[in-house]
Amino acid sequence: MRNIKLVAILAIAVFTVSSAKAQFATGADIVSSYVWRGVPQEGTKGTPNIQPYISFTTGALTVGSWASSSLLGNVKEVDLYATYVFSSQFALTFTDYNWGFTSAKGYFDYSATTDHIYEATFAYTGPTVFPLGVSVNTMFAGCDTLSTGKSAFSTYAELSYPVTANAKVFLGASLFKSAMVYNTAGFAFTNIGVKVSKSIVITDKFSLPVYGILGANLSTKNYDTSTKPTSLYFVAGVTL
Repeated sequence: MRNIKLVAILAIAVFTVSSAKAQFATGADIVSSYVWRGVPQEGTKGTPNIQPYISFTTGALTVGSWASSSLLGNVKEVDLYATYVFSSQFALTFTDYNWGFTSAKGYFDYSATTDHIYEATFAYTGPTVFPLGVSVNTMFAGCDTLSTGKSAFSTYAELSYPVTANAKVFLGASLFKSAMVYNTAGFAFTNIGVKVSKSIVITDKFSLPVYGILGANLSTKNYDTSTKPTSLYFVAGVTL
C-alpha cells in the first residue's frame, strides 16, 4: 500500500511540472439538507450542510476531494476521487468514500477493518442534438458488505436529460440488493425528480447560482423493513 501511495504522489508531481495547463480549483455548496442519490444522509431530521471541494486538473486528469459537514459542526463525509476524461462524451471516475469515521485506526485505515468504500463510475454524455446523460456507479471494495460478509457490489445507475437550459430531469435506481448504502432489497428506483437552476444577479460583476431539487425515493422493499419505504424530498442549494 505504501508503494502505491508513493507512485500516486510521484505521478501527481510529474503532471504538475509537465503540464502548463495544470490548474487548481475550489468551491462549495450550501444545501438545506444532504440527500445523496435519493437517500437522506441524516435520517428524517436533515440539517443544512456545507459541501466544499478542492481539485487539481492537468490535461484529461482531475484529482480532488469533496466533503460534507453539518453547519452545526458535525463532519459527515470526506471523499477522494480521480476522474479521467476520455472525450467530451466519456469519463471514468474512481472514488474513495468515507462517511462512517468508525475505524479505531483513523481515516487512513485501509486494512480489512476499513470504513472506506471504493467506487468506479462510468459516465456518458450524449451529443448536443440529444444530450442524454448516463452514469453507472459500482462499489467494488471496502466496507460495503452484506450480512454474509461478502461484498454487496452496490450499484446505482442514473439517466438525466436537460429539458430546458436551466432544468433537467433524472431517474436513478439501485440495481441490486444494498443493505448499507441504498437500503434496497433488490432493484428499486431510489431517485427520480427534477433539478432547476437560476443565477441571481447581485451586481454587474457578480451573480449567485442557486438551485432547487425536487425528488422522490420510490423504493417499496427496503432491506431494513423498519424504515419508511417511500419518501419525497426537496433540497435548496447555493453555489459559492
